[in-house]
Amino acid sequence: MAQENDKRPSVWRPVDPTRHHRENGWDYRGRAIYHFTFVVERRFPLFGTLEGKNAETAFVKLNSFGHRVYRMLSGLAQFYAGKGFALKVLAQKVMPDHIHIVIQVLEPLPQSIGAVVRGFKSGCTKVYKEEYFGGGERIDGGENATGMHGNRGNAGGNCENTTEVHGNRGNAGENSENDAGVHRSGGDGRGDEALVQFACIFEGRGSIWEQNPAYYHERILHAPGQLRHMIDYVKDNPRRLWLKNHNPDLFKLHRRTESDGLLFTSMGNQFLLDWPDRQMVEMSRRATGEQMQERLQLVLAAAHNGAVTYTAAISKGEKMIARTLREQGYPLVVLLCDGFPKEGSPHEHFYKPGGVYFDACSKGQLLLLEPTEQTFLESSVKVAVEETLRRKAKTRHYSYTPLPTTSQRYRFVALNEMAQKLVLSDKFE
Repeated sequence: MAQENDKRPSVWRPVDPTRHHRENGWDYRGRAIYHFTFVVERRFPLFGTLEGKNAETAFVKLNSFGHRVYRMLSGLAQFYAGKGFALKVLAQKVMPDHIHIVIQVLEPLPQSIGAVVRGFKSGCTKVYKEEYFGGGERIDGGENATGMHGNRGNAGGNCENTTEVHGNRGNAGENSENDAGVHRSGGDGRGDEALVQFACIFEGRGSIWEQNPAYYHERILHAPGQLRHMIDYVKDNPRRLWLKNHNPDLFKLHRRTESDGLLFTSMGNQFLLDWPDRQMVEMSRRATGEQMQERLQLVLAAAHNGAVTYTAAISKGEKMIARTLREQGYPLVVLLCDGFPKEGSPHEHFYKPGGVYFDACSKGQLLLLEPTEQTFLESSVKVAVEETLRRKAKTRHYSYTPLPTTSQRYRFVALNEMAQKLVLSDKFE
């Protein structure tokens, strides 16, 4: 008998959160479109603050430094044109503690696009020194940095003195509205004291940018539709940050979420686990369009009557149903495989769900669950997976071979078995 043909990778490998995001073998001088994200050291809000009464009116109020960085981004293509680089900035956004830029390479470059990245980041650091360390008179008319930081003399001399370092900024002239943001509130509650800490860090490092390579994010936009999606994402950053800041409990990683004897990492509305009316969506990859639609109608009817839907959202049909539920605002519990950063990784504190899951999470309509390694190896899960695989092998007339617990197929089947167990839990009876 033939072994079932599964074109997916046979071994599941966790994503290394500290890996560099460069693509091996890619020509970084050739024509391409890139999305870059540059993060400030330890996420200090150097560029401004988030303002707005609600998510839809949210915007970043740039301070003097942030305005200069914004102008550097706006003039990036023109500046590098004089060096033989044919570039076009398609989108940009200066956030309080990081920067997004979508840039197109129009013609082959004399050097790698990395030269542009390094030049821009070095320029931002130079401007920071001018603004806050007396590296020159500020171009946009603010007071000299000496008055703001005091007579520093040495690297550590006044680091403890908040008033001297980031104290009275002087008069409330034309830049007072911009300058107020960073030096009175960091957008996440961190004000003067944190900025003093950053000044001391900067004196020791000489760069404003996070040195851990995990924080440098680069994406080459290959697929159709990626560009429009990425531009929309960049523009939508203030709204997303407002939602995250005003719904902190919904975006908190819980490393020890227990349900029905299984242990998960979770993020989202924890109360969905306690909802008594539950249903599960699992569909074969071989399901026809008609079968998907029939199942969708049944799932929507149950959701309309108050059921919370559990799914691993693996097959095409499962993804379609999960997407429809999310779009119509019904509660959803999604089981993930390698969806969260590792515990203790540099991304852990700032992680948030990507794409369409973000808004559902902010509205309390979503709970994401990722089983711990211990849960994947739990005896009841292993037994359930083996029974399911044996049954499928018998139905489809191929020989059954046990799968290693590290294989992707084992883990996908295990996710569905865990969802089934959670849905059928009798803890409310």
